[in-house]
Amino acid sequence: MSELFDAIDALVASRSPLPPPAERKRLRQAHGLTLEEVATTLDVRRATVGAWESGKTEPRPPQREPYAHLLKQLARLYPSPTATEGGTPPATPAATAPAVPSAVVEVAPPAPVAAVAAPVPASPAPAPAAPPPSPTAAPRPARGSRRPGAPRATIAGSPAPAGSGTYGHGPLLVLDADDERQVTGYGTGGLLLDVPAGSLPSLVEWALSEARVGAEKLHASGKDADPLLVLTAAACERYGLPAALSDEERSAGRLPEGHKVIKLLERAGWKLTRRGLGPWARIYRPVTGGRRQCVQLCIPSWNALDDRSWGHAATLEPAELARVLGVYAQRVMTPVGSTAVSGLELMTALNPPTRASEPDQDGKRHSEHRPGSLGKEPVDPAPCEAIDGHPVLAHLPRFHIRGPQERLFEEAYDWARDLTDAECMQPHLVGIDVNLAFGAAANGAVVGLDSPPEHVTHPVFNPAVPGSWLVDLSHVDLSRVKVAKQWRDLQGGLLPSPFTPTGERPEGPAWYATPTVAYAVELGYDVTPLEAWLRPRSGRFLDGWYKRLRDAYVATMADLGVAEKLPPGEFLKAMDGYKGRDPELGIVVDAVKMTVKGGIGKLQEKARGGGWVPGQAWPALARPTWRPDIRAAVISRARINMHRKMVALAAATGRYPVAVLSDCAVYTADGPSPLDVLPYDQDGKTVPGSFRLGVSPGMVKHEGTQDVLWGVGVLEQLAAEGKVANLARYIKSGEVTARDTGE
Repeated sequence: MSELFDAIDALVASRSPLPPPAERKRLRQAHGLTLEEVATTLDVRRATVGAWESGKTEPRPPQREPYAHLLKQLARLYPSPTATEGGTPPATPAATAPAVPSAVVEVAPPAPVAAVAAPVPASPAPAPAAPPPSPTAAPRPARGSRRPGAPRATIAGSPAPAGSGTYGHGPLLVLDADDERQVTGYGTGGLLLDVPAGSLPSLVEWALSEARVGAEKLHASGKDADPLLVLTAAACERYGLPAALSDEERSAGRLPEGHKVIKLLERAGWKLTRRGLGPWARIYRPVTGGRRQCVQLCIPSWNALDDRSWGHAATLEPAELARVLGVYAQRVMTPVGSTAVSGLELMTALNPPTRASEPDQDGKRHSEHRPGSLGKEPVDPAPCEAIDGHPVLAHLPRFHIRGPQERLFEEAYDWARDLTDAECMQPHLVGIDVNLAFGAAANGAVVGLDSPPEHVTHPVFNPAVPGSWLVDLSHVDLSRVKVAKQWRDLQGGLLPSPFTPTGERPEGPAWYATPTVAYAVELGYDVTPLEAWLRPRSGRFLDGWYKRLRDAYVATMADLGVAEKLPPGEFLKAMDGYKGRDPELGIVVDAVKMTVKGGIGKLQEKARGGGWVPGQAWPALARPTWRPDIRAAVISRARINMHRKMVALAAATGRYPVAVLSDCAVYTADGPSPLDVLPYDQDGKTVPGSFRLGVSPGMVKHEGTQDVLWGVGVLEQLAAEGKVANLARYIKSGEVTARDTGE
């Protein structure tokens, strides 16, 4: 009988009631417990406790009952603010509450980002998803008034802005000053902090010693993100910096070396990187005792947040800007410069060059090369991969122009053709655009790692080996190609060549990246390389980078009401005006897209600034991530992916593009919708291997629709001026600017 009662007790314990996931996290953080401490006590992994707090999994016996008991005990010490009378939490016991050096102001923060918008319903005219409560709804401290302090960092009525411990206040603060020169730090989750620092050196000290700002590393072998302080124009003036740069300073990209604030930093023992005190500045001290001391500054009024990447972010109120940058920091990384710079830094953060070795005989660990990374030392490109002016080309005569037989030209499409008579009879031009095309191309790309390229003559082509190949592909005829392993006849003249950015058919031997040559084989043609520069030591270096950016993009689009796996019609409805549902998250979406594009571009950063002489090295060449061969492989894959989809669509429907610009293709159609171009059946299926509507990277969205008469007019207008018009460039807005016409 006792066994029966024991079984009943076990059954009850297996269903021990638990608070919601967010409350579990709040209770742990309120008591100053780390995930590691809870995990060790319950004899589970740290990630398991994190999954319980995020709601991904639920505790199971035998851990469920003791975990429920822990939360019950914590709930007695730290009642939910909404459950206490008047909504004000009781004072935290001094014996258990972690001390917070800076005052915290209670505000009404935005709802968690994940709950921004509900999925768009399948209705003829769905209403836009309601935006989340904006940080601007929180009361801003009155000018000239002192904000009250609070003994704890948890904001009443809201989830904590970040975890407890070293970075309890999140990855960044936006600093603003009032009329009495008092500085407020706006953090994530609606956090407000008093900033006691009165000078820039003391602000840096405070950020490292008291502010609890920063972010944990993205890889076990990496390093934590430095605190990011974003200074408004008022905060700049408070700390002796100009609200805006002069024309001369803007041209130089920094303050002059003799500026009084720079001298203050130097006297306090702080250093600046080579880019100086500019829109993005890194202030640091040399590592001592294994402790890194570094703070990142961002100054929007100095054009740190370029509107091409960040839209109107620089004009936002501090709380709104903290939200935008906070979401980006959480889903991508704490920004360290432009989106291009952050995209490049993300590659290293996710795939660090070194790791700690196994203990030696004295028990000490040492830094060693981490397999799968690019290493710590830069690698010279092959001569064909180097851009003009690179030191490996110093032997060439000045003003020498290299052709396809000397240089690798792997670039995105910029191709257009005249409309046929039949196409002119159709009323609409419809543009479709590939989501995160370069990100999708980076996924699965096999690239060379940390070894220099090896030169080979008359090699046998191997699609598994990354490198550059000199081969003649002029014999590939697009009027007859293999599609789905079957030979198909096409109108080759209506398709761009997959081997050149201009879409013109190659005329002889040229250098190509491995994916381009592999596609010629896929189309059913033989290839005979003359020589090659190969990198047998290879790997999928960009996979983790792609996955993080993909997840950031898809999650933010879901917050805007555009979910994955929507039927084509519902997807198009959800995309209609999606940024208007939450303009701040719309900024994040654009920033993520520019991070992908800019990060790939930075792999081949050119020399900038005066004083550089062709044949001499420039600073970017000192980076292991200066890798034009990796950029070429990604762009090659993106262009080939585009061509493969166009071929599949043409083979199945007889539709051919009239213009292609990078990841956008324009087709004529009888209707204005992408559904008038892409054949979908009643089950929502379309042509295998062709374009598919959806939010995931590699799928397509509607770029824009214009009248065919408009397109004919643009072609005639630019042709009269001796220009070739690419309708994909204007399909979104329909406007041809003065710069396009040369006026």
